[in-house]
Amino acid sequence: MSTVAHTMMTAARSADSGLAGPGDIDRYPYTEAAQDRIGVPSWGAAEPELGRVPRRGGASRGRGLHGQLVQQLGQMIVSGDLGADRPLVPEEIGQRFEVSRTVVRESLRVLEAKGLVSARPNVGTRVRPVSDWNLLDPDIIEWRAYGPQRDDQRRELNELRWSIEPLAARLAAGHGREDVQQRLVDMVEIMGHALGQGDGITFSRADAEFHSLLIQIGGNRMLEHLSGIVSAALHVSGGPAMGCERPNEASVAHHARIVDALASGDGGGAEAAMRQLLTVHPEGERVVPGPREQH
Repeated sequence: MSTVAHTMMTAARSADSGLAGPGDIDRYPYTEAAQDRIGVPSWGAAEPELGRVPRRGGASRGRGLHGQLVQQLGQMIVSGDLGADRPLVPEEIGQRFEVSRTVVRESLRVLEAKGLVSARPNVGTRVRPVSDWNLLDPDIIEWRAYGPQRDDQRRELNELRWSIEPLAARLAAGHGREDVQQRLVDMVEIMGHALGQGDGITFSRADAEFHSLLIQIGGNRMLEHLSGIVSAALHVSGGPAMGCERPNEASVAHHARIVDALASGDGGGAEAAMRQLLTVHPEGERVVPGPREQH
C-alpha cells in the first residue's frame, strides 16, 4: 500500500463519527443540552419536536451554536415542519433555543442566502416556497435526502450525476497531470484496501475525493462549480437509487477502468466506464436508468 493510502486510512479510522454510514443519526451536543434545559422545544402543541436532527449538514458542520441553529431551522423548513410563508420571529427563536440575538441573526442570514427564508421591512422573516430554494446547495441536498423527500432527492441526484460525471470523465482524459493521475490511482488503491478491511468510512472518503478530483481536472470551470453537488450526493448515498458508492468489488473495478482510460487519453472509454459505475447496482441490478433510456 502506498504511503498516501496508509495515511488516509489511518486518519479515517481515528476521525469522529461525522461520516457514519448512510442513515445513521447524529445529534448535536447543543440540541441535547437545549432539551435538558427547556424540555422538548416546540412551536405550538401541534408542531413536531425540534430536537430531531439527522446527519450534520456539510456547510454548517463545526460552527458552534450558529451552525447548529442553521441545521435545526434548515431541517425543519426543508422537511415541511415550518411551511411556506411561516413567520420566524427572532426573539421567539432565541428563547426556544436559548441563544443570543446575534446567533439567531447570523443563522437567519445563512438561511436567507440558501433561499429558505426572506427578510423584508415591515414584513419580517418568513419561510420561502420550495421554488425559491437553492436546491443545489450541499446542505439543502443533505437535508432533503434525510427528510420526507428522501426518495425524490436521491433520484434527482442520480439523474443529475448522469448529466455531469460522464461528461467530466470524457473531458478529463488527456488533461490530467502525472501527479493527478497518481492521486486517482491512490484513491482506487485506498478503496480496494478499505473494502478488504470492511472500512466503509475510508472507502467513502476516497470515493468522494476521486469523483471531486475527476470533475476538477476536466478544464471546464462551470463543471468545477458543480463538484459540491457530487460530493453531497456521495455523502448521502445509500438509498435505492444510489447503489454505486457502496463498498463492493464492482465499484472498485469501475473506478480502476476510469483511471486506465484517463491514462491512455481514451475519453470515450472513461465516459463509458463512468456510466457503468453510475448505473449498475453492486449486486448487478440496474437501479435508475440513464436519462437517454427513460421514456
